Amino acid sequence: MTEFLGQIVDFVNSTNVPQQFREVDAGGLFTNTWFLVPFGAFICYNLYKQAMNTLVITGLGFGLWVFSGSGYMQGLVVNGQLQLGKVLPVAGVFIGALAIAIYFLFMRSD
Repeated sequence: MTEFLGQIVDFVNSTNVPQQFREVDAGGLFTNTWFLVPFGAFICYNLYKQAMNTLVITGLGFGLWVFSGSGYMQGLVVNGQLQLGKVLPVAGVFIGALAIAIYFLFMRSD
């Protein structure tokens, strides 16, 4: 099992996906018309259809994206050492996000 997971991790690292996530220009993304027009249309359509589940999950995804790029997350590992005092709040945020996602996807209907 470890060899299989190791191959997946090696593949993801070879595609430079983690580096691309670190170098995302959020300011440039939200000023780019080619992103903003379809995104605005997506939000307006979901407001029109009153699809609150989709809107909450979209907001949750953007919130986690912003949190994962915050200074708090960058200070989680300092000089190669995991800061244990910061692990519990990070785990709490992601467990809370998972609980919200499960509630809106499986327990609540539109």
